[in-house]
Amino acid sequence: MSTIAELKTLPIPERLQLVEDLWDSIALDKTALPDHPHVIEEIRLRRMRFDANPDSGWTWEQLKRKIRSGHA
Repeated sequence: MSTIAELKTLPIPERLQLVEDLWDSIALDKTALPDHPHVIEEIRLRRMRFDANPDSGWTWEQLKRKIRSGHA
């Protein structure tokens, strides 16, 4: 395995490729990063609020217009 000092001697394009390869390897392993309990709880709460009032949300088209107009 390379040390940080050894990696720093590589040209920047090679280091960037290593970062990209490392990031891709992490992204492929879906079990590597468990969901945080607070995130899961927030998703559950938002789902409950939506289920209680399905008309409260925006369509994708409405949201895009809002973002593009700078009012998001």
